[in-house]
Amino acid sequence: MEVSSLSGSTLIITGGTGSFGNTVLKHFLDSDVAEIRIFSRDEKKQDDMRHHLQEAYPHHAGKVRFFIGDVRNMQTVCDAMRGVDYVFHAAALKQVPSCEFFPMEAVRTNVLGTDNVLHAAIDAGVKRVVCLSTDKAAYPINAMGKSKAMMESIIYANARNGAGRTTICCTRYGNVMCSRGSVIPLFIRQVKEGRELTITDPAMTRFLMNLDEAVDLVQFAFEHAEPGDLFIQKAPASTIADLAEAVQELFGKTGVRVIGARHGEKLFETLMTREERLRAEDMGEYYRVRSDSRDLNYDAHFMAPEDVMTMADESYTSHNTRRLNVPETVNKLMTAEYVRLALDGREAEAIQ
Repeated sequence: MEVSSLSGSTLIITGGTGSFGNTVLKHFLDSDVAEIRIFSRDEKKQDDMRHHLQEAYPHHAGKVRFFIGDVRNMQTVCDAMRGVDYVFHAAALKQVPSCEFFPMEAVRTNVLGTDNVLHAAIDAGVKRVVCLSTDKAAYPINAMGKSKAMMESIIYANARNGAGRTTICCTRYGNVMCSRGSVIPLFIRQVKEGRELTITDPAMTRFLMNLDEAVDLVQFAFEHAEPGDLFIQKAPASTIADLAEAVQELFGKTGVRVIGARHGEKLFETLMTREERLRAEDMGEYYRVRSDSRDLNYDAHFMAPEDVMTMADESYTSHNTRRLNVPETVNKLMTAEYVRLALDGREAEAIQ
């Protein structure tokens, strides 16, 4: 991101005490951003973050302000949004099994909470909002993915109605290694305790990204977005069996035990649907999927019958992207700070 374009601005990160929020904060602490607001509902995590900043970044900690609130509560969102120029919306319920058991909680946070954030941003005259979504929103089969798919629909609807002054866009990415809820810290802990690694389905595939790549995707979207754009980063994938083997290559062999897929899990994930590929623009490391800018007056739009297409030949999935072998998966794991710290026995220092 061009830091100069943010000089003197105020940035807010919803869900700012999470993995993504911590990584974004590191990117902007020593920039010319005037103020960074951390908005979340967990006062303990905010207090931990505040003390860490004061100890590790004493010269920059003063530009960070903390707002306790919940995206479900419109008033707290509006209070935190006053005077904000840019929004990174990361607050969400992300755990597939827990959302499967409590689907309305996913709706309240991921759907209604996002609508609150976007309306508050438009009302406050925010310049740009980048929202974070997930591969589970594409062809969703679980409550978390369905709530994120609805979240994306709300993003696109609000992007059309942004009052001409607020640019709203969306990013969608796959598994972020060692973020909160990632299986990798569990695997590492199991190895260190001398236990077998519990894997769901050896053939299951997942995209692999590190936290810095997730932030790079959001920064790219920030720079290039037009209202309603969806940005997707091209990413490699690994089978769960190879991921478990790679962890054992780094931390020691303890064996694996197959426990079967959890509630709501897919064999593979989709980052871009067949329908979206028709509107996709290849931008090198990223895809931009432009919004459908037509209104409901379909009679005003014409095309030749031979030009009508409903979907591309295939989706972009963790089964057909570049597949990492075990040595390549080891190298990918080593790009995650948590893994490097864990090799030195310092994983407690990593913020998930």
